[in-house]
Amino acid sequence: MRLLQFRPEGIYCVPGKFFIDPWRPVDMALITHGHADHARWGMKRYLCHHFTVPILRSRIGEDIQVQGIGYNEPIAINGVKVSFHPAGHIIGSAQIRLEYKGKVAVISGDYKLQNDGLSTPFEPIKCHEFVSESTFGLPIYQWNPVEKQNEELANWVIQNQAYQKTSVFVGYSLGKAQRIMKAVEGIAPIYVHYSIHKLNQAYESVGIELPKYEVLDFREDVKHVNQGIVIVPPALVDSNVIREIPNMAYAICSGWMTVRGARRWRSADAGFAISDHADWNDLLQAIKMTEAEKVYVTHGQTAVFSKYLNEIGIESEEVKTEFGDEEEEVEVAKEVGGSV
Repeated sequence: MRLLQFRPEGIYCVPGKFFIDPWRPVDMALITHGHADHARWGMKRYLCHHFTVPILRSRIGEDIQVQGIGYNEPIAINGVKVSFHPAGHIIGSAQIRLEYKGKVAVISGDYKLQNDGLSTPFEPIKCHEFVSESTFGLPIYQWNPVEKQNEELANWVIQNQAYQKTSVFVGYSLGKAQRIMKAVEGIAPIYVHYSIHKLNQAYESVGIELPKYEVLDFREDVKHVNQGIVIVPPALVDSNVIREIPNMAYAICSGWMTVRGARRWRSADAGFAISDHADWNDLLQAIKMTEAEKVYVTHGQTAVFSKYLNEIGIESEEVKTEFGDEEEEVEVAKEVGGSV
């Protein structure tokens, strides 16, 4: 019996009779992390790391049937030994290890090896089969150390202050926004959009301390943020909302900023290559540490990355999934009183 199948609903554990990060409604869903492309509405039951529980309740609904589990705390589901292990991607992110009759498979979800100081650091797990993302699976994508990334953000704010400018950062509400807050702490007052505040509450509910900040109501006068730091989700870039901030400069924080020609928003004043995903070198390192006999490559640069793995002697196969955009920004429209 195969341990894993890739079905129309998502990644399926055959003997366990459950799915991992399914994109269609199923009875039992094991969730690697709280981003919207991996944790979707409509499952009868959810199982995730303890830290992900408040995120799912915030994003999907307070009344969902969800159970939390700690890292490295094995449980049995229909004879399959299941355990969650740190993925280093965002708060509560987990690789899900499955063991059945001596065979081990690991579904990594999204992951990074860099330690951002907020997420539990990545833990390599030896296995027979490894399901890996390949979001940045090209050699051009190589991140600076976290300390260097933070220094670049802080220096940009200081530079803007010299010209009496307000620094506006664009980053995903879950994971990226909190990293930005930590990087610029203590330089100037921090203001965040309400959607980021909602997820900050999830961080704080599990004991993770974030820098002090204020929630910015864009429907009110925003002139008081002059020379401060404002953090907004990506959906606001194409709206008129941030343009109401006087004398502002804005920067996009994304791994895609490695390639200037790939900028989605060319009018940005700056771009910082900061990602919650592994870069090319760390993808390869993580996979080699698993010693997996077979690697299934999902969302991202699947063709190039899978081909390279096969060329270096690691058996690999592309797998089509519906993983992709990390954020559903529909909620933003409600908070600013219009479409985005």
